[in-house]
Amino acid sequence: MTNPYVAQMRQWRQTLTKDQRWAILISADPDALASALALKRIMAHRVRGVDIFRINEVTRPDNLAMIRYLRIPAKLWQPEKADLYTNFAMVDSQPHHNPAFQGITFDLIIDHHPLTAGQLPQAPFCDIRPGFGATSTMMTRYLQGLRIKPGPLLSTALLYGIRTDTATFERSGGEDDLRAYQWLIKHADATLLRRIIRSEYLRAWLPLFSRAFRSLRDCRGGAMVWLNEVDSADLLVAVADFFTRVHGLKWIAVCGVVEKTVVVIFRGDGSRDIGRLADACFYDVGSAGGHRNLGRAEFPLAAIPAGTKPADFIFQRLHSRKLRPVRAPGRERRAAGRAQRNAGARSRPGPGPRGVRRTTIRQKGQMTFASAALFFCGSGASARSGVPPLRALPVFPYAGNQFFNLIKTIRYKISSRYFPAGGIFFTSDS
Repeated sequence: MTNPYVAQMRQWRQTLTKDQRWAILISADPDALASALALKRIMAHRVRGVDIFRINEVTRPDNLAMIRYLRIPAKLWQPEKADLYTNFAMVDSQPHHNPAFQGITFDLIIDHHPLTAGQLPQAPFCDIRPGFGATSTMMTRYLQGLRIKPGPLLSTALLYGIRTDTATFERSGGEDDLRAYQWLIKHADATLLRRIIRSEYLRAWLPLFSRAFRSLRDCRGGAMVWLNEVDSADLLVAVADFFTRVHGLKWIAVCGVVEKTVVVIFRGDGSRDIGRLADACFYDVGSAGGHRNLGRAEFPLAAIPAGTKPADFIFQRLHSRKLRPVRAPGRERRAAGRAQRNAGARSRPGPGPRGVRRTTIRQKGQMTFASAALFFCGSGASARSGVPPLRALPVFPYAGNQFFNLIKTIRYKISSRYFPAGGIFFTSDS
């Protein structure tokens, strides 16, 4: 069966023309860089040109090594050059994540970060799936579905993007991420990957770590670090990632000022939802959010009341703020859509005589499961199950241990209220 997302991508790819010039905008990190490179590969030879632009400076040594070794052509975005491009795309981010994205109409958005209520992205092609651990995984699935074999450089980039966003599957990631990782590793360059991984810190950063150790403050089972003014938010990320290796530290918030903007980087061990913590503490003064294990908040320095030190302002909010209730975006709209679809399924006529209702897929599945369960579990079924007794069911041949494992699974899944004691038990010796 064709993946619907791949089918959507294939259909969108057919709309590309040679008179289009695309600009891919990213907030540069390994996952975004790799995803942008993959999207450029998907659009290759179908448009007039594709350029990758980053809205931030790249200062982390591992990111610099990734750009250098994997030859990623990511240039700094200049808004005055927007007129040179006919279409704009975004990967690993959403328009409301950064003010630099404002005022740009995006034709494509691909991301794995959670949606924010009231700020749903709009684009002709929009694929946002928070269930994935990395956008690189989504791009890998696109490459597989489109039967595009990535070269060593692209494979290494996607591999490293998955590795960093999932913290080598310690922080997040599921079966799809693991399968993508296993597929990419066959095509990646292990030597280049090893060089990038080992480029983690710069010697000039060591005084920053010393400052972090001196400013460490305990807070509600976690800790806060204040680094004052720093050249880049990437320095805060490097320090926060370091503290995740400290035993017994449930979460850490590393804070600093970058060009009159307060940046707070959150990291956690998964014992509490860090993304919701970031949102609860700073949603009313700036942008904040993230995943269960990592989060980020940014707000202007001017949002801090006069006479209050930034470090004290942040500590007080971390210490006292409560999590906001979870409200799924568009919940009411989705519920109404489901009700409408269910109503249509119940009243939709089948191929038989007019007016005769067709059995829905869900009803068929329930009947099949109930029939199998009754056959395997005994004849004492409730009248509400709507299936014939055991003696009326045909006897099927069985084969091997897999059959008995299935029987055992069904036997213990069915509630005793429908199947009283005394049903048939199967063993491998039956």
